[in-house]
Amino acid sequence: MNLRRVMPTAVGYVDDRFMRWRTGTTEGQVVVLVVLLAISTAIFVGSLVDYPMFPAVTFVLPLLVGSLTLRYGPLAVLAVTIAVFVSITVTVETMTRGMNPGRISTLVTLVLVAVIVLFEARRRRSGLPGPLGEAMLVELNDRLQAQGVVPELPAGWHAQSASRSAGGARFAGDFLVANRSGDGRFLEMILVDVCGKGVAAGTQSLQLAGALGGLIGSLPPIGLFAAANDYLLRQEWEEGFATAVHVIVDLESGQYSILSAGHPPALRWDGQQWQVDSARGIALGLLARPEFEHTTGVLSEGESLMFYTDGIIETRDRDIDDGVAWLREIAAKAVAPGVEGLSKRVIDQVPTQDDDRAVLVLSRTRT
Repeated sequence: MNLRRVMPTAVGYVDDRFMRWRTGTTEGQVVVLVVLLAISTAIFVGSLVDYPMFPAVTFVLPLLVGSLTLRYGPLAVLAVTIAVFVSITVTVETMTRGMNPGRISTLVTLVLVAVIVLFEARRRRSGLPGPLGEAMLVELNDRLQAQGVVPELPAGWHAQSASRSAGGARFAGDFLVANRSGDGRFLEMILVDVCGKGVAAGTQSLQLAGALGGLIGSLPPIGLFAAANDYLLRQEWEEGFATAVHVIVDLESGQYSILSAGHPPALRWDGQQWQVDSARGIALGLLARPEFEHTTGVLSEGESLMFYTDGIIETRDRDIDDGVAWLREIAAKAVAPGVEGLSKRVIDQVPTQDDDRAVLVLSRTRT
């Protein structure tokens, strides 16, 4: 037998079956079920031959692996099979050596583990095993987060962002959507803060990020906000509003326009201090026809624009105005070494971590 030919074939077969399981197909589930049934059978045979070496509690291993890899149906088949094996094993051992409290506690433990595992599998709304359902959600989040990656900018321009979620969770209510026009001249970015914190706002932010990602670049700023506002009103979420700030910049002339929907005021670095932008507006998802205010300006070399969410400036003992004043002071110190890494230096200065936080900085560097 030529091992050089057999090995790639075997590896390819295993890899193919793994990919089928990872996509949640029935064939992939059957393969995993067969493997776990084979392992359970081997444990069953081993327990009949040498029970002290393979006690009944050993069956917990394939059962736990099944809870991580199988849907409810195949998992139920595995659980029933293991229950039959355990019953036979304990019966044979009892007939040989008699019943004792240890075997009774083992049976009770296995029954409880099986019930918990089946109950957890039954209540999974995705219908997928835990790791697959989580992987699907994480992949969706990663794809939507990719919309927030600022496209490559021409020489003389620099964009950076930093974010932290409440409690360090993977999902947050703050997100960024960015787009550069087909001719490369205009950069468009939206920083959004969905009401709520951490995981509680994570699913809502995923939906809104997908909607905005499909609209950015296709509608003018006011039309984009109006569409997002209508979308939030249709969702009828219990806390279905969001603040947002939109900026579009001409990368040739430096002209920009800022549109705000209930978002904390943007800051502009003029080379000496951070000036507070005057764009204001009503948060999205509150009124059928909200009013938005926008400001315009020109970003010169050595100047920057900073956008952030309320988690940066608001605390229990500090309102928005005091928070903005604090941020201006902190950001003035943070920009002293240069704009590179500015967003991270600012977000690291935030004293509280009980709210989602995000900072976006767009700079026009000297050439």
